[in-house]
Amino acid sequence: MFEQGATAVEVAHALEVSEKSARAWRRTWTTGGAEALASKGPPGPKTKLNQRQITRLEHALLEGPAAAGWREDQRWTLARVKTLIGRMFHISYSLKGVALLLHRLGWTPQVPVHRAAERNDDAVTTWRKTTWPQVKGSRAGWVRGSASSTKPDKR
Repeated sequence: MFEQGATAVEVAHALEVSEKSARAWRRTWTTGGAEALASKGPPGPKTKLNQRQITRLEHALLEGPAAAGWREDQRWTLARVKTLIGRMFHISYSLKGVALLLHRLGWTPQVPVHRAAERNDDAVTTWRKTTWPQVKGSRAGWVRGSASSTKPDKR
């Protein structure tokens, strides 16, 4: 856009960025050309694992915690993945580093649904349809007002 004569204001408006950023880009472009504006890659430190190690780690994760020696439950925690990386590659990661690595690999946190083992879904549905409306009452009976005892509702 700068080569075509666009001003920093026009670039900022077209790309929906601040004018300050566009002016900084223009200065960079003026001194170093289009190559100076090229991406330098994602920010932050490089991963400690190479692609072959990452592939091995993913295979180990897919096999599950039991295959790695955890028999209590079958959930991967950040602490377990950190330990697994240490065992497999003799590389130390922080829990935050493990979370970032897993995120880059497309793994997401999974939160199990906590439900009582004795839960009866049919009974819950019946209660919601029959008992709850009686307990709740109608919305028409609700009176709008102020929650403050010192400031009455202004109508």
